[in-house]
Amino acid sequence: MMKRQAAAVIPTPWGNFNMVAFAENETERMPHLAMIHEKMTTSAPVLVRMHSECLTGDLFGSKRCDCGEQLEKAMEMCGQEGGIVLYLRQEGRNIGLINKLKAYQLQDRGLNSADANTHLGLEVDGRRYDEAIQILTEIGVTAIRLITNNPLKMRAIDESAIQFVERVPLVIAPRRENRFYLQTKEDLMGHLLNANGKD
Repeated sequence: MMKRQAAAVIPTPWGNFNMVAFAENETERMPHLAMIHEKMTTSAPVLVRMHSECLTGDLFGSKRCDCGEQLEKAMEMCGQEGGIVLYLRQEGRNIGLINKLKAYQLQDRGLNSADANTHLGLEVDGRRYDEAIQILTEIGVTAIRLITNNPLKMRAIDESAIQFVERVPLVIAPRRENRFYLQTKEDLMGHLLNANGKD
């Protein structure tokens, strides 16, 4: 079970967030993080982003994906509305950074992101959201407006005790470097995007 292990206020460009580390025990070196805006209240449906770690995009600004831009936009939105960004430690759709870099090599040879994962003997998307739901429940969230384009996240909330009130889209304009990646997410994984850039 996810438990609060430590917390501190983090001033950000989008306001003050209370960063709370969640893990099964205090020795965990890679805890999940909840960025809870200081104005967050559970008296109304909470604006929530469940963001899976992407070191290449979130930290280094990789243009191969839209993850870093999504994280920044979600922080802005939650700063404006008093929401929560969950930072889930499941790098590369939960295949880990080493396998993610191997998958990138295969993508450079023409495979899409889904086929690259299966070529390595891995799931197309191995992410799970049960721990995110545990964290939200522990925080006291009972109803959410979920910032997502991913139907698997919506299904996870629908199957939980948390009320799914609304999907809030988070679509980043595609770049030349990530258009094929986004098109794969839309066509093969059912993400609710407009990756080809058409109306």
